Amino acid sequence: MGWSNWAGELMGRPVSVLARSRIRAAYGTAIAVDVLQLALGPFGWVFADEILDVVAMLVMSRLIGFHPLLLPTFVIELVPVADLLPTWTGCVALVVALRRKQAPPPAGDDDAVTIDVKPTSVS
Repeated sequence: MGWSNWAGELMGRPVSVLARSRIRAAYGTAIAVDVLQLALGPFGWVFADEILDVVAMLVMSRLIGFHPLLLPTFVIELVPVADLLPTWTGCVALVVALRRKQAPPPAGDDDAVTIDVKPTSVS
């Protein structure tokens, strides 16, 4: 990894098509982080919540690609009582829904209807 592209390597490449395995891994990570933070309680251990949040942010960026919605989720997780909410799981659900909505249809879709029209002249 070169120094010129450290941010791209850290945050992950833009994800054009989300694979099911990446989505499942992102949901699993988000649920695990939310459960761990709930288990730590509202006060948490010394910096354990913050370390979990940094790890979650980096893992989510690698799995589903960086999205601006990850930033407010990260900030909300720094608020002491708000980290008890399942914010990472909600963020992953919202980002996946938005990415699916933005994604172009896959090429070579057999269900797609193609209309083939040949030009004709009317005399």
